[in-house]
Amino acid sequence: MFNTLRNAFTVKEIRTKIIYMLLVLVVIRVGTFLPIPGLDISRLASSDATGTLYQLITGGNYGTIFAMGIGPYINASIIMQLLTVAIPKLEQIQKDGEDGRKKISQYTRIAALILAVLQGAGQIYTVHNAFTNPNWLVYIIGLLTMVTGTILVMWLGEKLTEVGIGNGASFIIFANIVDKLDNGAARLYLSAQGSAMGWVKVVLILAILVIVMAFVIIIQDGERRIPVQYSKKQVGNRMVGGQSSYIPVKVNIAGVMSIIFAISLLQFPMTINQLFNNDTLTWLSARLELTYLVKGFIPVGAILYVILIFCFTFFYTSFAFNSVEVAENMKKSGGFVPGIRPGKPTSDYIQNIVNRISLIGAICYSLIALVPIVITWVTGMNMGFGGTTMLIVSGVALELIKQLESQLLMRHYKGFLN
Repeated sequence: MFNTLRNAFTVKEIRTKIIYMLLVLVVIRVGTFLPIPGLDISRLASSDATGTLYQLITGGNYGTIFAMGIGPYINASIIMQLLTVAIPKLEQIQKDGEDGRKKISQYTRIAALILAVLQGAGQIYTVHNAFTNPNWLVYIIGLLTMVTGTILVMWLGEKLTEVGIGNGASFIIFANIVDKLDNGAARLYLSAQGSAMGWVKVVLILAILVIVMAFVIIIQDGERRIPVQYSKKQVGNRMVGGQSSYIPVKVNIAGVMSIIFAISLLQFPMTINQLFNNDTLTWLSARLELTYLVKGFIPVGAILYVILIFCFTFFYTSFAFNSVEVAENMKKSGGFVPGIRPGKPTSDYIQNIVNRISLIGAICYSLIALVPIVITWVTGMNMGFGGTTMLIVSGVALELIKQLESQLLMRHYKGFLN
């Protein structure tokens, strides 16, 4: 990994991309500490909910210009993907190649803007007592500032994607989590002080996290290889083909998106409650907290969390991997799976494998996501980070290294050809 980073900095083009990416991430992190106009940020010390996993992902601090971070865009992506399945016209637009994807992206931006307005209004209402001169004009300016900040973060994420080193939104989430990890470490340190058992708990937690990290890396690289044989055919006076290959089906086809989508959906009642301050919504939001236990020790939020992870894993996989298209492309190129007839039998065979792999992936994601929740229940220590954050951080880091390696390889081939 370090060799790849060192080699990347020796290439001017790649070095420029990395510096650009770091500058964008610095701008985003600075924005999470700039208060909106007219707000006394010191009054929010008791109300700033920076300990939740959703806060880690969005990266924003209450009352700042980037308070909502990338959150509205993530929620809008969820809504658009659900609507694409429910509305045939949107599904047809998505299949229209590059133009269709651009239209869907534009609809996603519009949905993100609407959600940013609603969520920003809720946050302004939540912190309205912290304004030094509270009035409607100040509230509107604060809301416009937060919405503009969200649009800027969304635009910067798209610019990072255009740079060509992975997904921009993923890098923003990665930077948000890494920036907040010191808070989790500080909480562990404060929890351990005062008793020997506290330090024993910390040591056990760190040991568990090391095991989880190793498990995460294994899951990230895990794949099922479907063998493919290509038939021979005559081209001119030569026989070509007859080669063997494989189709890699990764365990983490959905990646961390299933977890991110599940967390975002669980936050909807809390977001709506910020706007309306309803007793029923307050009650529901409290019970959807992942570490909340009602009488009889029924972890309502955690159970819904796992169910949503399973649902979004299969849902996202259906978008990311089209077995029918894979089978058709294989048939056109003269390939076949040994022992399986081309066409529909091949697509059914591949889909069965994808379903089984997705089930394994969903189970693994759920176990990883439950690690910090179970540790909090058992030890009473709120870490602020755990298996899910490790999955996101390691996934984005591995993707970055792979992107750099591929670009270095392309650069090597260009030099060889020249």
